[in-house]
Amino acid sequence: MKQFFGMSQGGNIKEAIHGLSNPQLIMLLSNNEQFEAHVQELEQLYPGVPSIGCIGMSYDTKVVEKGVGIIAFYNGVTATANVLEEVSSMPVKYIKRLEQDIEKVGASQRDTICIDFCSGNDACALTTIYSALKCRNISLVGGTGDAGRVSANGKVYKDAVTYALVKNLNGKVKAYKENIYHQMDEHRFIASKTDKSKYILGELNGKPAKQVYQKILHVTEQEILTQTFKNPFGRISGNDTCIISIKEVEGNALTCFRQVNDSDVLVLLELGDYKKIVKNTIQTIQRDFPKISAVFSVNCLFRYLLFSDNHYMQEYLWEMGTLGSHAGLVGYGEHYNNQFVNQSMTCVVFE
Repeated sequence: MKQFFGMSQGGNIKEAIHGLSNPQLIMLLSNNEQFEAHVQELEQLYPGVPSIGCIGMSYDTKVVEKGVGIIAFYNGVTATANVLEEVSSMPVKYIKRLEQDIEKVGASQRDTICIDFCSGNDACALTTIYSALKCRNISLVGGTGDAGRVSANGKVYKDAVTYALVKNLNGKVKAYKENIYHQMDEHRFIASKTDKSKYILGELNGKPAKQVYQKILHVTEQEILTQTFKNPFGRISGNDTCIISIKEVEGNALTCFRQVNDSDVLVLLELGDYKKIVKNTIQTIQRDFPKISAVFSVNCLFRYLLFSDNHYMQEYLWEMGTLGSHAGLVGYGEHYNNQFVNQSMTCVVFE
């Protein structure tokens, strides 16, 4: 299979698709103002071609911040795209669509990936999607778009998750997740006074969450929202750690970008040597895949801001480019199988 990436910093679809012919799946990464128009135009240009889209920045060796990016797969894939609606209340109502699509493409663990774009309520959406995928051990990679809108097959949806099932006809696929943080073992907490609907974390070990965070890291209230780039929370899940970013201060509580529940075991995380970690990820992928056709990744907005502030973003894209054709989305939350995480990178590699 092959991967196409086209872009227009000015939001011109025809410029972005220049050179694209016979795509078998299209992913649209657009801006808030032009999203609906781009969805319609893309469907007119490639009628009937499976497509999913969201609002967000895209990249290959450069970042498209406000224009439009097009990622397409062709020459050796079978793909289908669809949507689960009502993700805030009852996405399982539409699960038959995914089950039928799994059969349609003949999905299997070795050669099939599910890529999703979500408008929000990610944890519920992922639990629903993965309930169907896990029957065949199919991996998922995806992320949250901006402004609460996503698209599938030429239509725009709110309160929905759109997905594509992609079967590689010429080799295997594998999903990866990269974590550039490590645990601060001396700072472990039990969460309480949480509000699941508002993602509020009220207390840590019975003390106000804001004060606990400030006291450990010696930061002012105003510094909390940037300190989370270096010190997010992590929720322990078996042998894995799900990263939780701080969104804002709510009185003496903290609002997060993903749900925290009463009695969750949380740890404070610390930024590691991210350049070394990125190199290790690339080396792992190269060991697993002597021949790589394409890499599609989702990088968290906070990683983008952290890398940009440290003048590393361009170097990072060049590093990832050594794998071959690499393109992706800057998301507002990352999906890896049934996990909704923050401040991470998830990717799928195609042989």
